[in-house]
Amino acid sequence: MDDIVKQAMAKWPNVPHCYGWLALDGRGNWRMRDEAAQQAGAPGDKLNNATLIGFINRNYGHDDAGRWYFQNGPQRVYVNLEATPYIARTDPAHGLVLQTGVPLDAIERLYLTEVGVAIVQAGEVLAQVDDRDVAQLFEALELDGEPADDDALMRWLDGGAGTLGLRWQGNTIPAERVVREELAQRFGFVRTPAAPA
Repeated sequence: MDDIVKQAMAKWPNVPHCYGWLALDGRGNWRMRDEAAQQAGAPGDKLNNATLIGFINRNYGHDDAGRWYFQNGPQRVYVNLEATPYIARTDPAHGLVLQTGVPLDAIERLYLTEVGVAIVQAGEVLAQVDDRDVAQLFEALELDGEPADDDALMRWLDGGAGTLGLRWQGNTIPAERVVREELAQRFGFVRTPAAPA
């Protein structure tokens, strides 16, 4: 967290939290959601200012209830999550990089939803893989030690037998089926934080 943020928190400890104004989409874009976007249930405008995005990325965290937020000075701006708390993209130097710019050098598990959405886990980090990069990941899938083509993957996703794994950086990462609607509860994050009643 930036020092200026820590100082503001100490100076103004009782600033009300903000809900619904910031979102993280499934491709790792930060989106500003004004009142019109909130009322329409729209994703909001994509932020493009590199300085602002960097500030959000450095001051992004979560509370004990699994609500993710951006600490904006003394105020917590809670984030609506389209997918998971992090979004990962492929990177030639590091394999995967989070939307915050942090490399995800080692992954421990791959989860695939019923429709083939890929989610990786590394320690406490849970990141959906940007859909534009999933094909690159799927090229490294193996079913029972053999390359898994699209048909084999579809059969496995539909409940077929076999052990699916991801060959990644010299290791085989175990893959597991997961239901998208159960992700938040299973991994303890809140997709749409709401102000207390």
